[in-house]
Amino acid sequence: MVLVRRFAIQVKFTRRTFLFFCLQACYSASMLWHDELDVLTVAIRAAGKEALRMAVDGFDTVQKADHSPVTSADLAVNQILQAQLQSAFPDDGWLSEESPDDLDRLQRTRVWVVDPIDGTKAFIKGEPEFCISVALIERGRPIVAAIFNPSVDELYTAIRGGGLYLNAESVTPPAIHGDQKSVIAMSPWEQQIGRFPPLDGMVGIRPMRSIAWALALTAGGHIQGLATLEPENEWDVAAGALLIEESGGSVCDGSGRALTFNQAKPRYQGTIAISARCPESLGQRLTLLTQVGMDRVE
Repeated sequence: MVLVRRFAIQVKFTRRTFLFFCLQACYSASMLWHDELDVLTVAIRAAGKEALRMAVDGFDTVQKADHSPVTSADLAVNQILQAQLQSAFPDDGWLSEESPDDLDRLQRTRVWVVDPIDGTKAFIKGEPEFCISVALIERGRPIVAAIFNPSVDELYTAIRGGGLYLNAESVTPPAIHGDQKSVIAMSPWEQQIGRFPPLDGMVGIRPMRSIAWALALTAGGHIQGLATLEPENEWDVAAGALLIEESGGSVCDGSGRALTFNQAKPRYQGTIAISARCPESLGQRLTLLTQVGMDRVE
């Protein structure tokens, strides 16, 4: 009897010890990158302030080789972020839409992946649908992320294992009530050509001007998902992917594969995102898109 009691006490102690170390490991992981997040928060807010100033005072616009627009504001934001982040963390690599791609990043343990202004066309038109998107990647996974829409002063942030935050306040995506219609972000062009018949009549459509901002809204539960089979770059989705994961949602490429970052060719064919509170029936439809969608593109 004494041996049984001792054994029971030992098992109980072992379980408590195991739980303690698990909780400690999670806490340590979330605390590990707070310096990086602090520096990023200061940098991205400074960059957002400059973007708003230039939106009022004026900016230049030119066409890139792929015929997409780039403004002097994109370049100014990129310069602010690169100067502050690389000054604080000189050993990290750099991948940005508005910087030449230095493949030395492939040899780095950590890489900052940056879209200085995602939704440049919205910025040019004065629409509050653009944002600044930054993620720190370690061994292919985002570990720190921030998406800032300076027009509405909303800064979504996350550290891997630490949950989702909006303006430094913890966020729990709200539940969808029975009488509410789910909303999915989709590009106006894909909506026009009827690319996703399984969603017809099932959801409301939010025109997607910036995929990064749409991912942030999905993470926060303002919309229930995102669907596109168009090519996307790592800088478009890296930060949003972590925000969604930390809110309890899921994100993958257009064929259902998990996203890996800091690739030699930093590009995906499509992105499907599902919020944590997405209704089960809609989540199943969105998952189905990843299985059949690529056949519709080819």
